[in-house]
Amino acid sequence: MSVIIDQVIRSRRKTIAIIIHHDGKVFVRAPIKAPQRLILAFVDSKSDWINEKKKQALQHPVLPVRRFVDGESFLVLGKEIQLRVVENQKIALTLGTEFCISQIALPQARKVFENWYRAYAMKIINDRVEYFSRQHGFRYEKIRITSARTRWGSCSSRGTLSFTWRLVMAPLEIVDYVVIHELAHIRIKNHSPIFWAEVARLMPAYKQSKDWLKKNGRILTLDSDG
Repeated sequence: MSVIIDQVIRSRRKTIAIIIHHDGKVFVRAPIKAPQRLILAFVDSKSDWINEKKKQALQHPVLPVRRFVDGESFLVLGKEIQLRVVENQKIALTLGTEFCISQIALPQARKVFENWYRAYAMKIINDRVEYFSRQHGFRYEKIRITSARTRWGSCSSRGTLSFTWRLVMAPLEIVDYVVIHELAHIRIKNHSPIFWAEVARLMPAYKQSKDWLKKNGRILTLDSDG
């Protein structure tokens, strides 16, 4: 069965990657100079996998549109936190027992939430990376918080660890799994059996977290389309 590519995104990357969006659209990330015939051949070779992933994606209901109104819930470390719109609050968004957003900030509510999640992600993820690094003797270069939609984390050849801010919507054990996954890449740069053995040594029950992320990752978003 042939595959329709919805968009090809070229960048300085070295390999071709296929991303299946939550609405079933197919995005291909490719090197700037990769010939179109090479891209098409690669996609064709993965057609069975792509069509299965598209089928799985379309089985999920569309996420509701965010309205940023009183009573709407937002995930923080796996917990549903309700939002309250308040007047006369100097800080755009605060978190106590509930999120409180200033009425003045409502026109930029999505950006305000993203900024909050970014700052929170840096705090939480930095703490977890430091904890596991001390515990297992890892040395990394630095931590970056990104806006990645389909990649929870990455580890550069120089040891820079990158994590999407969306990750802190998940329960802490899921955050820990992604942190451990990327720390393991400091020592092993691929996904060979040796790599997964290292992950298992660091987190024996990692498969549960990996499966949770595969099943529930689409809800870790502020967007209706994931």
